[in-house]
Amino acid sequence: MIVRRHSLLAGAADARGIVVVIDVLRAFSCSALMFHYGIRDMALVKTPQEALGFRERDRDYLVAGEVKGVKVEGFDIGNSPAEIAAKGQSFFRGRRVAARSSSGTQGVLAAAAHADLVILGSFMTAAATAAYIRERASLDTQVTIVAMGFEAVRASVEDERCGDYLEHLLIGTPYDHLQAIWDCMRDPDIAASLRGEHDYRPKEDIVLALQRDLFDFVMVARLDPGDLDSGAIVVNRLPLVTRNA
Repeated sequence: MIVRRHSLLAGAADARGIVVVIDVLRAFSCSALMFHYGIRDMALVKTPQEALGFRERDRDYLVAGEVKGVKVEGFDIGNSPAEIAAKGQSFFRGRRVAARSSSGTQGVLAAAAHADLVILGSFMTAAATAAYIRERASLDTQVTIVAMGFEAVRASVEDERCGDYLEHLLIGTPYDHLQAIWDCMRDPDIAASLRGEHDYRPKEDIVLALQRDLFDFVMVARLDPGDLDSGAIVVNRLPLVTRNA
């Protein structure tokens, strides 16, 4: 396979082939946890108003996400892995979710127009994602890894290191997870969260989001024309099943 690395919103829009959109802090770590706790599916949308519209039409929906890192008024949950873990399985099982975030969801929406396949990427699902791609890729398959960064406009160390890890799993490039964690700890923004200086992002979010390979499923966006026309992208949890299984 041919692996390419892109970053930020422009990189997502230019991505081709099998596209993995990475948002470690925090959208797609949240998505992984919610699927782990049993949600049925997730609709990714551009605006808070679109997300709230899902719940207005169907009370089975929970509305999740943020604007500039802060939970939106009227949303059921924010963009915090710690908040999701605290609510647990009883809150999420059997529900549907409409989600809006400033980085990850925007990247998926941008990539969907030209990609053959879009996968939500995080440390939590990296090994499963790599295995899923390897099962489907041929020698000339293009895989584009997109690190979405801070609000999709500034590179972030955690997304870049997650991209490094995924590339390592796919084609064997060097990777040192201890160094990756240390790079994250030295990042000024992450360090501020760990010191408790960010009201919107508890330190537990950092700890949870940097856990790798917790789950053996893949978060795959459904690229049906009807979904694309609606402005929402539906994401499903797919179990990791190899051809020899």
